[in-house]
Amino acid sequence: MQIQEIEFSLKDGRKAVLRCAGPEDVEGTLHYLRVSAGETEFILRYPEECDKYTPEKELAFFERFNTSPTDVMLLCLVDGVVAGNCQITFNSAIKTRHRASVAVGLMSEYWNLGIGTKMLEVMIRLAEERADVTQMELEFVEGNDRARHLYEKMGFRITGVRPNAIRLKDGTLLNGYEMVREIRRS
Repeated sequence: MQIQEIEFSLKDGRKAVLRCAGPEDVEGTLHYLRVSAGETEFILRYPEECDKYTPEKELAFFERFNTSPTDVMLLCLVDGVVAGNCQITFNSAIKTRHRASVAVGLMSEYWNLGIGTKMLEVMIRLAEERADVTQMELEFVEGNDRARHLYEKMGFRITGVRPNAIRLKDGTLLNGYEMVREIRRS
């Protein structure tokens, strides 16, 4: 689904834009995917696994979101550089259509500037606009205290643990934590 571009100010005074991805964003997105995968153990891919992302596949990915009647994927651009992305997907099955899944990612040089908060604010607003959605869901990896703090600040709470969800190259096992944010309507 396409939504209106959102411009906002970062904590350091620069301007950022959240917008739907287009063909002009393919190379920047591929760069973002590779860089972010190497910056932390909390992203579910290693840099060498990014070779499977091709310009053609990314363009198809963009198109799938942009033409979806419900789901949204936004890029965050700072000074024309893809700094991160976020997405929300809505379930269509009768028994699960009250649930929305959220994901957020950001390169480390853009941490602590208010981007993650803004991305989640937009995702929350999109969920709240759908009368049938009563909860948002996301996951984070054990040790990712920065993400956990952000999610809790935005109203998410831990609802479950997936033991040994992640296995690092050195054999270290990390738990995955599931979080939910209820949508309350008056």
